[in-house]
Formats: sequence, structure tokens, C-alpha cells
Amino acid sequence: MFGIIRKTNNQVGENISSLLYGAFVDRIVNLKSIIHSKRANLYFLEKCRVMVKDGRVVYLSEKSKQLNYWNIPIANTTVIILGLGTSITNSAVRMLASAGVLIGFSGDDCTPLFAGAEIEWISPVNEYRPTEYCQGWVKKWQDENTRLKLAKDFQKSRIDFIKKVWGKDKMFCENGINIKQDNFSSILYEFERKIDDAPNVTKLLQLEATMTKSIYKEVSTLIGIFDFVRDRESMDYTNRFLNHGNYLAYGLAASVLWCLGIPHSFAVMHGKTRRGALVFDVADLIKDAIVLPLSFILGKDGVSDVEFRKNCISFFIEYKAMDYMFNVVKNFSEENCDDSDISV
Repeated sequence: MFGIIRKTNNQVGENISSLLYGAFVDRIVNLKSIIHSKRANLYFLEKCRVMVKDGRVVYLSEKSKQLNYWNIPIANTTVIILGLGTSITNSAVRMLASAGVLIGFSGDDCTPLFAGAEIEWISPVNEYRPTEYCQGWVKKWQDENTRLKLAKDFQKSRIDFIKKVWGKDKMFCENGINIKQDNFSSILYEFERKIDDAPNVTKLLQLEATMTKSIYKEVSTLIGIFDFVRDRESMDYTNRFLNHGNYLAYGLAASVLWCLGIPHSFAVMHGKTRRGALVFDVADLIKDAIVLPLSFILGKDGVSDVEFRKNCISFFIEYKAMDYMFNVVKNFSEENCDDSDISV
């Protein structure tokens, strides 16, 4: 027993330092907290070690046999996805959790996520998140008719965001991806027209799948990728970028739900087939508007994964994708909400 409790002077010193350091971290995070909807950074890291150095979270990488430390501004970071060849220390996880940063473990090129069999995240532990959003959401979710209405409202909000981004983005318009283009207008109009008539979620999923396939076909034709087939296992640029961008969107969605205190299980569309399904529902709000066209445009150019990721995150920030997710989920959680409450 004495062998178990005995500690060396160094170990005692380390424990005292750890306690002081923990108090220091909590104080720093509280002083410099930035709300999640305004945070600018998502990280995907490979072949490095995430650790704490001089009171900061850094990642250590080796290039040309030289060790380099790179700072991670945790107060302005939403998600960190750790790819192949990475490790993370206990103190780094503690500091990231204090700042409300979600951590995910993935394979190569950001896919698939390994922190669970499905889309799940290692969430910061915080029991002082708001309760009203979860309670309002569950109240609507438990009624089948109201849950179906939520699913339909999600799809309408998804279309609204597509119209917003595709109606004004210069890069997309230059490549023919413009909401004023007749084919896109008819695809979205046809889907929007049928949403209210869907008798159940199964039918709504079928309508959504038809709409998505039509958009894939139209965009691939405009970009000049005539033989495109959506295959999550394929290694061509476009499919790889679609996977990569979608996982970034899942990270944003998971952050939104964590901040609002709503469990992933209370899904409105995907819940019968996948765990963590509400993450998919929320991510769908912005995926088609941003990730889809970027994947085709940059996939044709054959840019690097790093370049695609930078562009994707830049678009998320420019069009306030995370703000939009927050607005949709918060408003749908409230008692008396209609579609006009949601700002686009």
C-alpha cells in the first residue's frame, strides 16, 4: 500500500503545478472566451503531437529533421480533427475542453471519423449549458406530426441557404452555379413544392435524395466532369473533397448542438438509420450550398487537400454558416416559431 501512495518530490511538484496550471487555464479561457458562432478556426492535423507548452496548446511537427511548434488559438477554435500519425496529451485535452473545443479522431484526409462507430465527437464536459433549447426541442420532437414539420422546415431552410449563397457568390456564378440558372431553379422549386405534401419522413428522404442527385448531375455537367458518380470510397478529387468538406460541416453541426445542449439522438430526418443523426440534419443546412460546388470546382482544378480545406473554411466564415445553423436550431427549439423567424 505504501508503494502505491508514495510519491517522489518531483511527482509532488508536478501535481502542485498541475493544480495551479488548471486554475490558470480556467481563468484564461473565461477571460478570452469567444462565442462559438463567431469562432474562425477549424483544424485538421496529421503527423504531429498536440501538447501544452508555456501555457498554450501547440502542435509539434517535424520537417527536414527540425522540430517546429505551432500555436493553436483555442479561444477562437471550434473543432480539431486529428488524422493519421497524431497523438494528444492529457493536459492539451483538458485545456481544449475548458475552451469548449470539440475533438474528433479521423483517418486520412479527414475521413472517416473514428471517435465512435458513427459521426460522434469527444465533447467538452460542461453541465452549465442552457437547458431551454433541449427542453423545447424534445417537446416538439416527441410528437410525430410536429417532428415531421421540423423535418420539412429543415429542408426549406436548406433551400433558403442555397439560394442565398448561389445567388451572390462570384466564384460559383463564374462557373455557372447560379440560382437564376433555369435548371437549378426548377430543381429547387420542384423539391420545395413537394415538401409540404410528404406524408412521412421516408417520403421526404426520397424527395431529398432525388433533389441532391439532380443537383450533382447539373453541377458536374456545368463543371465538365461528365462521368461523375458519388462514391464515398472513391479517391478522385471531387469525391474526396465532398467527404472532406462534409466532415468539416459535421464538426460545425456537432459544436452547435453541444453549445445548445441538444443530444444527437433527437434527429428529425436520419434518426432511424444512423446514430448521431441530428448532426447530419444540421450539417445538411449548409453542405449543398458550400461544400458541393467547391468540391466540383476545386476538384476539377486538382488542388491540394490543404487548399480545399482553406477555401471551405473561408466560405463557412464568409457566409456565416455556423451562425445560420445556430439560428435555425435555436428558433426551431422555441415554442412559437415559424419559418419567418429565421434570418438568412
